[in-house]
Amino acid sequence: MHKDDMDGMTRRGFLRASCGVGATAFLTGFNMVTVDDLAQAAVRNPLPAGEGILVVVTLYGGNDGLNTVIPYTDSAYAQARSELAYAEADVLKLNETLGLNPGMTGIKSLWDAGKVAIVQGVGYPQSNHSHFTSMDIWQTANPTSPTGYGWIGRWLNATNQQSIGALNIGTTMPPLLVGEKVSGSTLPISGLVTPTGKLRQQFKRLGATSTDPVRNSVAQAITDWYSTAYTTTDALRSELPEIEELTEQVAGATGTGGEGQLNDQLGVVARLINAGVPTRVYSVSLGGFDTHSNEKNTQSALLRQVSSSITNFMRQLGATSRANDVTVLVYSEFGRRVAANLNQGTDHGTAGPAFIIGNGVKGGLYGAQPSLTRLRQGDLEVQVDFRDIYASLLETSLKADAEAVLGPWQGRLAYT
Repeated sequence: MHKDDMDGMTRRGFLRASCGVGATAFLTGFNMVTVDDLAQAAVRNPLPAGEGILVVVTLYGGNDGLNTVIPYTDSAYAQARSELAYAEADVLKLNETLGLNPGMTGIKSLWDAGKVAIVQGVGYPQSNHSHFTSMDIWQTANPTSPTGYGWIGRWLNATNQQSIGALNIGTTMPPLLVGEKVSGSTLPISGLVTPTGKLRQQFKRLGATSTDPVRNSVAQAITDWYSTAYTTTDALRSELPEIEELTEQVAGATGTGGEGQLNDQLGVVARLINAGVPTRVYSVSLGGFDTHSNEKNTQSALLRQVSSSITNFMRQLGATSRANDVTVLVYSEFGRRVAANLNQGTDHGTAGPAFIIGNGVKGGLYGAQPSLTRLRQGDLEVQVDFRDIYASLLETSLKADAEAVLGPWQGRLAYT
């Protein structure tokens, strides 16, 4: 295991522990919202029909692009990864040279309907093999200094959006949505959960007032949190009965077909979109793509979940007036190396494919498939800078000034 992976498990473990009791959001000042908050916004300020909506799907861990969009006729592909390589008979053919992973039957059906743009060889200059640095680069859109604000956070500020304008489904705030003056919001998929037992008693003690200003600030946050968790909004529900319906719909979003947690997240997003919640950008995610060993089975199951979840999401939108407003972006922080390692897995690489999906997308292949023999220290050469995708999404889906978010970036993709 790489040192970076070991560090990552420690950080992720800490975040899980923190978020399990809801601490991260209110102690860092980010806006954790409830379904009631979103329903109130939808009733009082619904998103106008025709407003573009972007759904960003992040695949954490570094998805292996060569076993996602597979160059099944390239002899170098089979030679480099022997048992990991898929045979021609197994892939879902896109054309005479490329095919999708066999687990991606749903996305293949959307491809056949002309709703999937596959951007090949996506990355950035001087690629970084660290999960955290590379993900920071993607989410801030700044390869040289990825410590600033997220590109969607900058969009929020540049367009004077409220916090609800961008929403992460989950309990943590990704750098993607962090802005200088306004950051996005988070919605825990299972609602606000309070601790029980001894931990609950400890939190109550933390909520006691103190003469120390720092402790008193934490105490007030604890008190506010419990108030939010345990106080019902009867007056609001009485005034706006539509909130009751939306709350029930979102609460029932889990288990709506498809597979696993990504499907649940997208089920919530579909219901919020259909309800007219005035959110323009949604963020969802799936982890597990760091396939240093036993890659073939692991990745195929994950890609099946991605494919099934997105297909189900599109189906949920299909019968509504919002279907044509939505564009989905699917990306990962980097691809994998061409050659398999000794554990039937692959190590951190560089370029990989990104997917843009929607009714308004001009389906097809964009960019070029990287050469498997002309490598840079074992890595694929980047063909498309990811900022080309971002600039295009900002201008087409969000109708925003890309330069206000990305600076004077010139690259664009003609996928609409």
